[in-house]
Amino acid sequence: MNRPVILIIEDDRHILELLKVCLIQEGYQVVPVENGLEGLEMARQGSWDLIILDLMLPGMDGLSICRELSAKKAPAPILILSAKGEEMDRVLGLKLGADDYVVKPFSPRELTARVEALLRRAGKREQPLEELKLSELTISPAQRTTSVNGIRLPLTPKEFELLHLLASHPKRVFTRDELLTLVWSFDYLGGSRSIDEHIKNLRQKIKEAGAQKTYIQTVWGVGYKFEELT
Repeated sequence: MNRPVILIIEDDRHILELLKVCLIQEGYQVVPVENGLEGLEMARQGSWDLIILDLMLPGMDGLSICRELSAKKAPAPILILSAKGEEMDRVLGLKLGADDYVVKPFSPRELTARVEALLRRAGKREQPLEELKLSELTISPAQRTTSVNGIRLPLTPKEFELLHLLASHPKRVFTRDELLTLVWSFDYLGGSRSIDEHIKNLRQKIKEAGAQKTYIQTVWGVGYKFEELT
């Protein structure tokens, strides 16, 4: 089964990157567009399973895009993602043809749950998340287990999510704030330095299981990345 393909029309590059990371993490393919007019053309011409649409866009605003697509039957379910959270804004977006409306700042967990629900209603099933196999490390998102050379690691749920996120994007540098947003969501009240403690625990557990390599690298002054080093 092919992975669902999601078109994201969003001009805020920070939010766009967060969307890409959390959706790819869940097994989706994503295609980003930063301009409204270009996004409308791609929405019309492509074969999409879902469209995530910002409202305030250069070239053409999101409500106009939603109206245009809905007038000729939208090619895919539309999820509006906007900082405009007043009731009248949400009602207008839904009346113009959107299937769901999420207000910024958003919880990545809630967003992916809403994406799942829209795809389920549209008859699109999720592709099972692939197991990640490295030289010593095996990460199974379906079972939410991690092992080093067959030895199961006693990870907490957050430690697993953190490791899986980093391993799913090898060599990509994540800031502490990005990791907090993607793993703990916006409602987390702890400081970003708590990430350091979780990374420390992960490294210790991987080492105690007999790993000969280090996998989580510190990028000083920025954050962390996943890369195998001997």
